[in-house]
Amino acid sequence: MKKKAFITGIAGQDGSYLSELLLEKDYEVYGIVRRNSITEHQRNRLTHLDNKIELSYGDLIDKSSLDNVLKKIKPDEIYNLGAQSHVRVSFEIPSFTFQTNALGVFNILESMREFSPKAKFYQASSSEMFGRSVDEDGCQRETTKFEPTSPYGCAKVFGYNLTKHYRKAYKMFAVNGILFNHESKRRGSNFVTTKVVKTAVRIKNKLENELVLGNLDSSRDWGHSSDYVNAMHLIISQDLPVDYVVSTGETRTVRDLCNYVFLKLDLDLKKYLKTSEKFMRPEELPYLKGDSSKIRNELKWSPKYSFEDLIDEMINFWQENYNNENLNY
Repeated sequence: MKKKAFITGIAGQDGSYLSELLLEKDYEVYGIVRRNSITEHQRNRLTHLDNKIELSYGDLIDKSSLDNVLKKIKPDEIYNLGAQSHVRVSFEIPSFTFQTNALGVFNILESMREFSPKAKFYQASSSEMFGRSVDEDGCQRETTKFEPTSPYGCAKVFGYNLTKHYRKAYKMFAVNGILFNHESKRRGSNFVTTKVVKTAVRIKNKLENELVLGNLDSSRDWGHSSDYVNAMHLIISQDLPVDYVVSTGETRTVRDLCNYVFLKLDLDLKKYLKTSEKFMRPEELPYLKGDSSKIRNELKWSPKYSFEDLIDEMINFWQENYNNENLNY
């Protein structure tokens, strides 16, 4: 009998890659999407999976919608990837961020406890929870304390701790994957990696004349989404619930990213790059670098994509699609 997986945030970058992975493993895949007035763009990342997955409307803020789905499908695995996922935007809409990223975790755990208590639960936790906290060796790992620097990070800490609480209090299989930044050609255009790549390609094709960013010296540990959803499935597939950091262990600045992309496109970065206070955070998170030795040693996970592989894929995608109004993702 096929396993059943339920995914919140299924229409996002990670949700689409995870759906593909689970279908390859012969799962039945279910997910919820929030109702959007622009339906044409709501499921772009999933159109190639039409008739292979089952979608319904729902929202982490609306517990009744979660109850209805879990009562109906009785999933074996639940992946909570749904979130207000943009860190800088969380400063502008902190209340909505807390409702979705914190109380939303409570809603789905409660729904699971009531209607699918034997299911396995995966919570998409974030490196943003570490914030200004870094161990002496310059890394962040499972034992590093949390000092978040944004409403997004604070809400994610709530969800992380709530997941551990339900694991202990109700003996539920509930795990956290603490994922560092991960990107792909399916990443939204308002995230810095896609913004840099897409704008550079448009400059190359004389459709833009500048790239405007915030803090160029922020360091991030960037991996590929498809590698990281493999880690999610490994984490939830174990016999015992254990939390893991998932990262490449390499860090680069936003400036490094820009230099690589513009050099690849044979453009002079100095001619086009500008900074603006508009894109600065009220409290900056200057540095992230993950130590993923635990998952590498215990679960034998390792990333297949290098940073260069990731960015090259994104550049190629936008070069092919920059002038296409009906993008695949």
